[in-house]
Amino acid sequence: MIEESLGDAETILNVGAGTGSYEPADRQVVAIEPSAVMLAQHAGSRRVRGEAESLPFPDVSFDAAMVILTVHHWRDLLRGLSEVKRVARRQVIFTWDPDHDRRLWIATEYVPAIIAMEAARFATVPRIVEALDAHTVHRFEIPHDFTDGFQAAFWRKPEAYLDPRIRAASSTFASLPSELVEPGIAQLRRDLESGVWASEHNDLLGLDSVDYGYRLVVAG
Repeated sequence: MIEESLGDAETILNVGAGTGSYEPADRQVVAIEPSAVMLAQHAGSRRVRGEAESLPFPDVSFDAAMVILTVHHWRDLLRGLSEVKRVARRQVIFTWDPDHDRRLWIATEYVPAIIAMEAARFATVPRIVEALDAHTVHRFEIPHDFTDGFQAAFWRKPEAYLDPRIRAASSTFASLPSELVEPGIAQLRRDLESGVWASEHNDLLGLDSVDYGYRLVVAG
């Protein structure tokens, strides 16, 4: 979906690139990332340390910019989006909409602190669409066997949330104090052992994918 949205772009800027997930292998990609730790794990040859709010590139330097699950980490959303729009002809933003009705059960039932934290961090999709004058919004339903371990990926694999390594890989879990997380995880463990979770979420077990509000916004 991301590659299709990038169209025929040959030069791409990956803003908030992290380790380079989702970068197309057959195009020229420049990765910019504020974290030296993350950037050191990026395998690409074109890496720049920097922030979205002050991109160190001339106007229209790239055919497209890809921005994957990172806008909620920015200090200034509108400034960052303005910079992305300035340096790239097309903008492809993958994000989550906090106004989406269906919430992930790990947040609503076990770690409610996630709800408040994400509501404070994420911008609504309409706000991003307005800022970019975007023309397309794609809905992304998360497959039950999705291989990217971001927070909602384990909606049909509840035992995964018991693994501290998986929680540590989620910026939300990693940012919350343990006293707000551990009691809920302990309750989840008990509910899995007793069968309560399977009983209450039997409807999920037969689904191949679920829409939890992840969206791909395309502009330019």
